[in-house]
Amino acid sequence: MKGPLPVGAVFTPAPTPWRWTDDTEMACTLFEALHRDGHVDQGRLAMAFAQRWSADRGYGRGSIALLAGIRDGVPWRSAAGALFSGRGSCGNGAAMRVAPLGAALADDPDLAARQAVLSAEVTHRHPEGIAGAVAVALAAAHAARHAGGRELLRLVLNELPPSDVRDGIARAVRMLAGDEREVADDLGNGSHALAQDTVPFALWVAATRFDDYRGAIETCVRVGGDVDSMCAIAGGIVAAHTGTDGVPPEWIDGREPLPDWITITMGNVP
Repeated sequence: MKGPLPVGAVFTPAPTPWRWTDDTEMACTLFEALHRDGHVDQGRLAMAFAQRWSADRGYGRGSIALLAGIRDGVPWRSAAGALFSGRGSCGNGAAMRVAPLGAALADDPDLAARQAVLSAEVTHRHPEGIAGAVAVALAAAHAARHAGGRELLRLVLNELPPSDVRDGIARAVRMLAGDEREVADDLGNGSHALAQDTVPFALWVAATRFDDYRGAIETCVRVGGDVDSMCAIAGGIVAAHTGTDGVPPEWIDGREPLPDWITITMGNVP
């Protein structure tokens, strides 16, 4: 979490190498599960999440308690449902990890939405946490089909059930020509780490920087808030359209290699 950059400030990336985080690990685990099973098997996905987590990758306290419980034998439905006094999590984590699912299932956005629900429920039982994941999966699926701008947001709205997340995306449609800081002030910049505070602005960024991966990431950094979540969501959607060719080569070179188990799944991508 951080404040916005001063107006006119130049975005300077942190020194490399850039370590992958808890959300990277969970996104890779979800992708591996799809590659292995062809669909989301919630029990196997929950156990894979639980077996892989490590405290040095930035997992939050709630995630650690959830995944440690599952590792110790608590059924995932019980563990996820018990969070936040039984309301379930409406955080943005399920949305952060789901863009690869949407891109992988781009030929059938309806299927992507259904599988996104299953992927979210393992850790996020609150309707808003699930809605955030569905919105991002739909956006990535349609982006992979090269729908951008207003069309991208409208396609998501057409398939998203009523929720605060959906209301935020509807406001984003009306603000496509707006100033990024004013839009972030209205929609949220993830500072509360909630799906409804994160997903609408991330989709606005993806829709307005559809062909510009660097621009999408820099926009998320400039407005501050939960920067890594915003960048993961917006960047994942834009990359579903541009492919890795749209990512600056020096950024790819500067990152820590992905875990061995996922590079094998992906065909030894570094």
